[in-house]
Amino acid sequence: MAEPLPQRDEFRHFLPIQTRWSDNDQYGHANNVVYYSYFDTAVNQHLIDRGVLDPGRSSVIGVVVETGCQFRRPVGFPDPLEAGLRVVALGTRSVRYEIGIFRAGEREPVAFGHFVHVYVDRKRFESAPIPGPVRAVLLPLFVQQRSALSSGGRTADDSIGGATANAEQGQKEERGE
Repeated sequence: MAEPLPQRDEFRHFLPIQTRWSDNDQYGHANNVVYYSYFDTAVNQHLIDRGVLDPGRSSVIGVVVETGCQFRRPVGFPDPLEAGLRVVALGTRSVRYEIGIFRAGEREPVAFGHFVHVYVDRKRFESAPIPGPVRAVLLPLFVQQRSALSSGGRTADDSIGGATANAEQGQKEERGE
């Protein structure tokens, strides 16, 4: 039996996602690759809306180094969806997001995935600390991991997390402690 997925109330932010005609594949539902587009949209739209990401100009950017998705029920055009967003690991140079894709108003996700950003200097493409304003936007999304499903079975380290310690350390750094 599959481990239960996080429910709607376990996410900190929601973004409406309108499915498109082109999302459907020949089987009549959203193709699996489309969910990764929903994840990318949820994360980056949140950062853009809060003024901490300018995709064409930000000097430090997050690049995706890992993704994963578990599908539970099909969706397709014209279903209105909502992407629930949370942060489960916040390191010095990386963040692990988890995203639940929900039919509008439903409690259980139709899909659940994760998305790891490592921050890099845009010009040199070398690892860089997460900028303070970005960290400030990410902290309210932070939740404790509740299971191995959420952690992906990884041990905590700065590249993926050390979630609580790194979130607390990030808060101290923001305060200048």
